[in-house]
Amino acid sequence: MEAKRTKVDPLEPGRHRCARVEMFSNHSRDRGSAMNVTTYGLDLAKRVFQVHWVEPRTGEVKRKTLARADVSAFFARREPGLVAMEACGSAHHWGRILHGLGHEVRLIAAQFVRPFVKTNKTDAADAEAIWEAAQRPQMRFVAIKTAEQQSVLSLHRIRQQCVKIRTMQANQVRGLLYEFGVAVPKSWRALLSQAGPILADETRCLVPELVRRELMIQLDGLRALTVRIADLERQIGSWQRRESECQRIAAVPGVGKLTATAVVATIGDARTFRSGREFAAFLGLVPRQSGTGGRVKLLGISKRGDPYLRTLLIHGARTVLNHQSRADRTLDPWMQGLLSRRPKNVATVALANKMARTVWALLAHGRAFDRSWSGSAMTAPVMP
Repeated sequence: MEAKRTKVDPLEPGRHRCARVEMFSNHSRDRGSAMNVTTYGLDLAKRVFQVHWVEPRTGEVKRKTLARADVSAFFARREPGLVAMEACGSAHHWGRILHGLGHEVRLIAAQFVRPFVKTNKTDAADAEAIWEAAQRPQMRFVAIKTAEQQSVLSLHRIRQQCVKIRTMQANQVRGLLYEFGVAVPKSWRALLSQAGPILADETRCLVPELVRRELMIQLDGLRALTVRIADLERQIGSWQRRESECQRIAAVPGVGKLTATAVVATIGDARTFRSGREFAAFLGLVPRQSGTGGRVKLLGISKRGDPYLRTLLIHGARTVLNHQSRADRTLDPWMQGLLSRRPKNVATVALANKMARTVWALLAHGRAFDRSWSGSAMTAPVMP
């Protein structure tokens, strides 16, 4: 279902000249409209799919259960319409398939669908809830990712898991060595450089032979994980060098190849967000609000959205702050004033918020990062 938008003249007397008001009319309920666009609520699953829609000509409510192999054939026979789905596993895959069949596809976060489930949670009730949620005027939708974007994000997820396993394995080896009186400094690099020679010396090693060989195998596993992580980072860096958007935002201090590729692969078109503030809110880098009676209290950051992107931006902001805090460096006046009023961790999150808004501005407006930007001057656009 396509919502018709009627813009109100912002220069109308009695309105602020910058006001923008949009009125929505729902064609699925306007049976006399010339646009008979059907809205489908599709509940995804591994084997059994549920579809809910209303025939625009008769107003008859339709429900249909489809096997996985029949989904494409069913929508290929139907007239082009709007297909709404939850943003869950395989949603982007089905979104690309249905878009190729001529349908408009909208993905809705599961948390926005749940309030529309009227009764018990069943496939039919979920499909009806998705159909109902898709017609809300202020509903937020998730952009469909391309196969390439999902591939890059898959490399990020594999690398993230390898780093987690390496950390767990290094902590275990360090703890077991400490049980036998061998103290090794923190970090997996120190563990590989110091624990290896200690375990290799059979005559002077304090670790019993029963466990010494197993610990050496664990160290070999750490080396193999390190090689694999480096290989994944090379693949991610190769994709970054091919993407102009990644290169453009990588010039922002604190944004490296991991952050740049993750941002571009996650959001795709930055213009889906209305502003940099909305993008920062999507990442969970804005305060939660709690208020009543006209009084609003700002709490800690909301931590909504993608935790991986938020973590990368906060780590990048912490790196910038530590680098500028050196004795031979000059701290940015904005950051210096913030540190005089707020704790260091709060300032780090504020800098991450600023980085996110800068990244959005570069991507949405197609501009290059300029360190000497003063508010009015900006380098020429890189793309039309």
